[in-house]
Amino acid sequence: MDMHTKTHALPTEPDVQTRSFYLRSLAALDEAGVPYVVGGGYAMAYHTGIVRNTKDLDLFVTRLNRDWALRVLREAGYRIEMTWPHFLCKALHNDSFIDILYDSANGLCPVDDEMIEHAKPAEILGRPVPLCPPEEMIWSKAYVMDRDRFDGADISHLILACGDEMDWNRLIRRFNRHEQVLLAHLLLFDYSYPSERKQVPEWVVQELMRRVQHQPCADEKVCQGTFLAKNQYHYDVNHWGYADARLAQNGGPLTGEELKQFLST
Repeated sequence: MDMHTKTHALPTEPDVQTRSFYLRSLAALDEAGVPYVVGGGYAMAYHTGIVRNTKDLDLFVTRLNRDWALRVLREAGYRIEMTWPHFLCKALHNDSFIDILYDSANGLCPVDDEMIEHAKPAEILGRPVPLCPPEEMIWSKAYVMDRDRFDGADISHLILACGDEMDWNRLIRRFNRHEQVLLAHLLLFDYSYPSERKQVPEWVVQELMRRVQHQPCADEKVCQGTFLAKNQYHYDVNHWGYADARLAQNGGPLTGEELKQFLST
């Protein structure tokens, strides 16, 4: 792949009814003035040129604008489902749906104004849209390391395609107190593409290493692996006495009720 030739693409074209649903929804949000960015498969295809099937359309809004977006889509005639209220809900039409995201499942990657402001202008389905920036895509995908899903390859492809234009300072800032996660993905990129190491500036790895080396050892038994996998560290928390780092009582972003609901589905 020639890193100096950017190849934009789209996922496989949806069926006619789904395409119409997506376009009507985007038009309604634009007419109402709701700020959003398009992520998921559409953003991946545009940024990396990789074409694949996608089962839905992912829209990212700030938590402050979530109810505004849902109201607009409800008034457009679509059914709303509060799937996981702490980070994701859906707009549905027949068998098609749109994911409305305002945070990540682990609570570490809330959609904010900065993500919206750095959106990349693009065209999907014949319509101009703001796309999720590659930096924020890496940020949210970096924590997806479950048994049945691992987004590491997506991250490597984003770095391969966009590393030379990326705002590395902003990306590092996104991983404040979680620098090991970004560093791990950069090492995997280095391993996957040894001929493309220039896509990651040397100072980035050096800065992450410096930060990691200066992090103190935790005083309490806490498992941060729960940020990476929904259930894979279940035994650690329930049998080995480790505190679940996701919970607010342990300094995390989720309430006990939010975590309970997420784990029950």
